[in-house]
Amino acid sequence: MTYLLRRLVTFPLVMLGVSVLVFVAIRLVPGDSITAMLGTEAGLLTPEQKQALSAYFGIDQGWLVQYGRWLSGVITGNLGLSVTYGKPVLEVILQRFPLTLELACFSVVIALVLGLPLGVFAATRAGRGSDLSVRIFAMIGQSTPSFVFGLGIIYILSAGFGILPAMGDYVPLTQDPIGNLSQLFFPALTLGLSFTASVTRISRSAMLDVLSDDYVRTARSKGVARRNVIWRHALPNALIPVITLCGVEFGYLLGGAVLVEQIFALPGLGRMTLEAILQRDYALVQGAVLFVALNFMIVNLIVDLAYVALDPRIRLGSRS
Repeated sequence: MTYLLRRLVTFPLVMLGVSVLVFVAIRLVPGDSITAMLGTEAGLLTPEQKQALSAYFGIDQGWLVQYGRWLSGVITGNLGLSVTYGKPVLEVILQRFPLTLELACFSVVIALVLGLPLGVFAATRAGRGSDLSVRIFAMIGQSTPSFVFGLGIIYILSAGFGILPAMGDYVPLTQDPIGNLSQLFFPALTLGLSFTASVTRISRSAMLDVLSDDYVRTARSKGVARRNVIWRHALPNALIPVITLCGVEFGYLLGGAVLVEQIFALPGLGRMTLEAILQRDYALVQGAVLFVALNFMIVNLIVDLAYVALDPRIRLGSRS
């Protein structure tokens, strides 16, 4: 409980630091949001109209005043008004977040389903040709950008089968499960393949360490079936580094699936953030980054708590 409270206390401090960084960074980008929003039509506005629009979107004051006004709104749950969409930032984010959340979860599931068995398989055959093949696959997967997998999938489907992945407006899982899965399967596979390589390498390394422990040798000497030794005794203790990797990667997937969402035309949080940066939509970029940072910290907290469930010897209260 002490550890949990200490982590929760650090949340506001981290969020404050993130808010300062993103506030300054987005304003260092050349251009202004009014010109980016209106394009060539911005030249037709009178100075009074430009001033009125700037005041409406809260960008007519100095940086310090803007930051103080925005931060006071964040504390009360008001992330500001989006220049691009003309809606409250929180409303826009919550509309896009379900797709990105589902895509990240789907990608992690694919990576675990493929990567864990491959890692265990390689660890139990260390030094053999099959182990080398898995390690080569993992090395290639880690060194290949995810968008290359995406473009390759689209090419294979179009050139080999004459079809294209489902693209367009997001269909919620509760509304149309088949349509939802058909829309997200290939994007999730694209992200999952890259992540599979990391899971394979980490699970292999962790399994090799665990298989050399005394309790595993004791179980083998007592005649416990090889399958039970691997899957019931060794694997649970080898999952801690895998869970750590999943927690970190899941946080990155929530904010870093920009290219995949762009390739497959998915209206997710990453694509929205990219468009907001291009449009100089200060409030939307700031709100999206804060939202992703908060989710990243929550995921990492859940990962830390999961350690205790997997290994009761860990006492989070004593961790620094």
